[in-house]
Amino acid sequence: MKFVRIATLVTALTLPFAAFAQNGESTAATESSSPRLVVAISIDQLSADLFAQHRQNFSGGFARLLEGAVFPSGYQAHSATETCPGHSTILTGSHPARTGIIANRWFDMSVERDDVRVYCSEDSSVEGSSSSDYTVSTGNLLVPTLGDLMQRVDEASRVVSVAGKDRSAVMLGGAQADHVFWPGDAGFTTFEGRETPEALTRINEAAMQAAVSNRVPLPVPQQCTAYNRAIPVGEEATVGTHVFSRGPTTSGRDILTSPEGDLLTLVLAANLVSELELGQQDTTDLLAIGLASTDYIGHAYGTEGVEMCVQLMALDAMLGDFFARLDARNINYVVMLTADHGGLDLPERQVEQAAPRAARLLPGFETLDARLAAETGLEAPILRADGPFGDFYVDRSVPEDRRAEVIDRAIAMISAHPQVYRVYGRSEILAQPITTAPPEHWTVLDRVRANFNAERSGDFIVVLQPRVTPIPEAIPGAYVATHGSVWDYDRRVPILFWWPGAEHVEQPLGVMTVDILPTLASLIDLDISDVTIDGRCLDVMPGVGESNCP
Repeated sequence: MKFVRIATLVTALTLPFAAFAQNGESTAATESSSPRLVVAISIDQLSADLFAQHRQNFSGGFARLLEGAVFPSGYQAHSATETCPGHSTILTGSHPARTGIIANRWFDMSVERDDVRVYCSEDSSVEGSSSSDYTVSTGNLLVPTLGDLMQRVDEASRVVSVAGKDRSAVMLGGAQADHVFWPGDAGFTTFEGRETPEALTRINEAAMQAAVSNRVPLPVPQQCTAYNRAIPVGEEATVGTHVFSRGPTTSGRDILTSPEGDLLTLVLAANLVSELELGQQDTTDLLAIGLASTDYIGHAYGTEGVEMCVQLMALDAMLGDFFARLDARNINYVVMLTADHGGLDLPERQVEQAAPRAARLLPGFETLDARLAAETGLEAPILRADGPFGDFYVDRSVPEDRRAEVIDRAIAMISAHPQVYRVYGRSEILAQPITTAPPEHWTVLDRVRANFNAERSGDFIVVLQPRVTPIPEAIPGAYVATHGSVWDYDRRVPILFWWPGAEHVEQPLGVMTVDILPTLASLIDLDISDVTIDGRCLDVMPGVGESNCP
């Protein structure tokens, strides 16, 4: 079993690899029958730019997928390029305006609690719940996923979702998923009262073993040596040379911020395939996999350093071994791989690489409420927001007859900030129809509109200038870079399809992640003609006269 090779790459990860080995030789699945397993993979923060940058060095799982249908310039077309909105589009065929997942967190002035901020996968009806201490739920997702639609047609279809974040697992799996797993306090966890397969117990034992072990630096492959360069961040710290060494840890984030996090996720997914016999019945099953380490690494070290290069080379090898595991079980499967959003490198390195406009956020937003209070005589909080951009809400304490005044004053103050591109009011946004134009031609207002849900979105939306990193002070090893903007470095993601016998076709024009659901539905003969979506079926069959689309 090739997972042993990955164990060497990540430096003696203490997983019981022998328990995962298959007997006999690998045998490719037959090409004649329809797929019995859909494998939908989302790699958190894998931008189209990052994928293109390292594409020539892939030789494992990515290389296999590049033999199929390749859309290198796909789009998460909406404006809030965050984990939860992005994952909500992948298997629903709908923009956040329809899914209702407008951000990782939004504000709901109607909830009867002090914390009016709501987490996207939170059950806010649970007593004592808050946006940081919550019970995971699928209830905020307003539309069905591919798995939900598959089970509507055939109750025997199994839907399994495994991810490195709860919000990724929930948004990919949907309301009716049989199994949903995400990292908790003591390894992977699931909904209370749900069945826990043996694979879950074994992976958590392995994760605990990994946590108490020392990790020496990973080797730097030759193709990554050019990125192995220290970049000063702050007065004393640097990024760009760290290769995931650490001592024993009690923090799951330490494991997730390295290739180990994705390895644990993929091993759990592979073992669930074996234990649950996914793809080996007379119906089609769905396995959704959310790989989070690329995102954690991008936030902690940026996207252009040796850390990211080592991560992608390791992930390429891991995916190759994961696919080999499926081959060994003679499963006829189709794979889709994409990302929930892209990402922007830290500005300190951008400036060194001829991007002089790159900068961290300047002061101003932190005093916004105080200035509004001084001008209006109202008591803070006056505005609610989860950061210096995106949705802004007028607090419920503001009298109704003064809301318009507060909004006008706030928009004027924010618009005067030198790093603000534009502020869009609610009425302007709702007056804009959701466009059906190719995503590369969308205006900024088009992007904002596709993200805007009238019941959940803010009173106005703030858009920062390009290449502004909304992190005033970097925290090396934790938070130096981010994503979330309306700009293409955050919107553009690869979209890949592969199945046994797939012929290579590549289309560089813009398609969208909302196109994934109808495309996968066409490949497994799932009728979704009665489902309202924003996407369209992509023709992934090369040549004239042959198409998978109905």
